[in-house]
Amino acid sequence: MFTLVTLVARWCLLLLLCIPILAGLLGVIFPAMGYFPAIGANAFSMQVFATLFALPDIGQMMWLSLFTGLGSTFLAVLAAFCILATFYQSSLLGKVQGVLSPFLVFPHASAAIALLFVLSPSGIFAAISTRINGYFSHVFTSSFVNETALPASNEGALLYDDTGLSVLIALSLKEVPFIILMTLSVMSQPLVKKKLTGYVKVGAALGYSPTASFFKLVLPTIFSQIKLPILAVLVFATSNVEIPLILGPNNPSTLAVAIMYWFNHIDLSMRLLASSAAVLQVAVSAVAILLFLGIERFVKNMAKHCLATGNRFFADTALRSCGFAIMALYIILICAMVYTVVMYAFAKQWHFPLLLPEGTTLLHWNTALSALASPFINTLLLGVLVSTSSLVLVLFTLESEQLKPARAFIANAFSLSLFLPLLVPGVAFLYGLVWFQQLAFQNAVWFHTYIAHMVYVVPYVFLSMAVAYRKLDNRYAMVAQNLGKTPWQVFYHIKLPSLFSAIMIAWALGLAISFSQYLPTLLASGGTIPTVTTEAVASVSGSSTRLTAVYVIVQAMMPLIGFMIAWYLPVFAMGQGKRQMHISNYSRATTAEPVQQARINKSKNKSKKGRN
Repeated sequence: MFTLVTLVARWCLLLLLCIPILAGLLGVIFPAMGYFPAIGANAFSMQVFATLFALPDIGQMMWLSLFTGLGSTFLAVLAAFCILATFYQSSLLGKVQGVLSPFLVFPHASAAIALLFVLSPSGIFAAISTRINGYFSHVFTSSFVNETALPASNEGALLYDDTGLSVLIALSLKEVPFIILMTLSVMSQPLVKKKLTGYVKVGAALGYSPTASFFKLVLPTIFSQIKLPILAVLVFATSNVEIPLILGPNNPSTLAVAIMYWFNHIDLSMRLLASSAAVLQVAVSAVAILLFLGIERFVKNMAKHCLATGNRFFADTALRSCGFAIMALYIILICAMVYTVVMYAFAKQWHFPLLLPEGTTLLHWNTALSALASPFINTLLLGVLVSTSSLVLVLFTLESEQLKPARAFIANAFSLSLFLPLLVPGVAFLYGLVWFQQLAFQNAVWFHTYIAHMVYVVPYVFLSMAVAYRKLDNRYAMVAQNLGKTPWQVFYHIKLPSLFSAIMIAWALGLAISFSQYLPTLLASGGTIPTVTTEAVASVSGSSTRLTAVYVIVQAMMPLIGFMIAWYLPVFAMGQGKRQMHISNYSRATTAEPVQQARINKSKNKSKKGRN
């Protein structure tokens, strides 16, 4: 019976990942071809695409999406590989993961808003630069310089630039920790880890430096397994909405932001234009994938000669310097972002170029917390429900792999379906999914939002849980089965307690992904279910900076608290288990002592009677 349940869970997971996306794509293609009965368009036509390509800025929108997506992905991949090559064989790798974890936990909207505070012309970096310039000017030309005439803004600021450099930098900063996490997950698989350990030892015996060993031995071995996560990052970067909406140019914007505006336009006929643009977004992401694969093939061909030369070094000094420089940049950015956001949240007034606010107040907290009561409850309910149900579905699916393994073709199709929500741009299928949801179960707003979150949470929970589940020593289960335990008893009493720490981490990751969903929440609920993320993004253009800072802190603290629960609950449970075991052993010993003493006395009495 339990085996049947796990098989049903596997197929449910497959349907959950495929049906909403395929239905969403159909729901976008029909309006893109002119069929939208809601506004009386009942005939198929290509006129919508002609109208789209006649827009004067459509070429610039496509270029911005392609440039920011492809550029940020390549920058993130190079940065991640530099960091891994620098710290892979070092004891500092754990500390590197700790430094990068804030960017991994931070929702995209929070990270973009925090970067907006730091990089703005009146941000902390500009204030420090102004103070330093003013100090040196005062030292060397004090009689000619008036400090009050110092510029209050930086020329050539990155924010809202027409080339999209601010979006590119922000996306790459968010993508590096994820690529490192996926790479380390692949490298920690038992068979892969054993193979890589042997390669590294052979490389060290032949005189290869750690950097050369990573790029010539480790990376070629694992790259094929991390290609799909990198392509998912690429698709996400080309179609992201939150970061370009907050940091990017507005006229023209990226194609994904324009699609959001057109879809939410009061004129329903604009949905035809938005649908055709969503189909175009799929084409842009596909072009980005093709370009990435072409560049990958070119680099592979160029690297064959480098691998065959037998050089024991691989630009070690430059790459290690880049690795340390990137880590220093992350440390500086994290410190600056935390400092700026916290100071803004409590500041009464903070004039440029002062480094400290002029007084503190809790007024912004009182205002924000009263406004965020309902969004906070909605975010928490959605996150807990989505993360818990995703985790249960994933655990049963992973158990079905061991109880009844699928054929090679089905297993490969299932692996591809896991990345389907990540390889299809969200702005492409979410709008079509909303159209289908309006046709069926129109009033089930919470259910629609729940499904939209599940589509994005399940793949990340599966990727997080699969490595630990497959690494579990199967001999424990075999011994239990030989002792007559059923598959359910083995799963519940042996596997779940052994994997409790990994389960909690996957649950916390699901919470973080659900908390950060902006576009799925906004579209699936039609704006009727406000969350902390939607309110934080809306506050950027409508509220004060100090009130927005409070929203950012609340949004960032929610996933952080989830991870703290995941980190410390297993430790607490293990301590309680040891304590209960100690009490049980003590009570068993104290109970056995009188019994044993009575047996000794009884034997003594028998011996005395025998002597008498």
